[in-house]
Amino acid sequence: MRKKSVKMIDISGKDVVHREAEAVGRIGLKVETIEAIKEGKVEKGDPIKVAEVASIQAVKRTPETIPLCHPIPITSVTTEFDLGDDYIEARCRVTADYKTGVEMEALVGVTAALLTVWDMVKYLEKDDEGQYPSTVITGVRVVEKRKG
Repeated sequence: MRKKSVKMIDISGKDVVHREAEAVGRIGLKVETIEAIKEGKVEKGDPIKVAEVASIQAVKRTPETIPLCHPIPITSVTTEFDLGDDYIEARCRVTADYKTGVEMEALVGVTAALLTVWDMVKYLEKDDEGQYPSTVITGVRVVEKRKG
């Protein structure tokens, strides 16, 4: 039986072009948790501001999380949030001028944002048994990828 090797793809022959990707995802939360966020009553601080910083930081460190991703010179990261009655939607847009796309960076950015929100509000989300019956991260996907 032949073992498959793991390798990073050789991109040395590719041209440097402008790349953009946008990813989206959503975290479902209790209505009361959303109200606490809107009213500035979360113990750890503003989950949206912290999640925005976490997203940017995560994008820049994507190759440390996803083993075969190339380190990319990121030129821009923008993370935005939409608060619904029982959810927060995060959107992360990443740009770079490089030889490979930035969709993994956008996915890592949006996921880090959502996980950061969860971390900051988990005390509000727990039920009497310490579980999270209402908290769920869904719909994480790339909604746009462009090059050139």
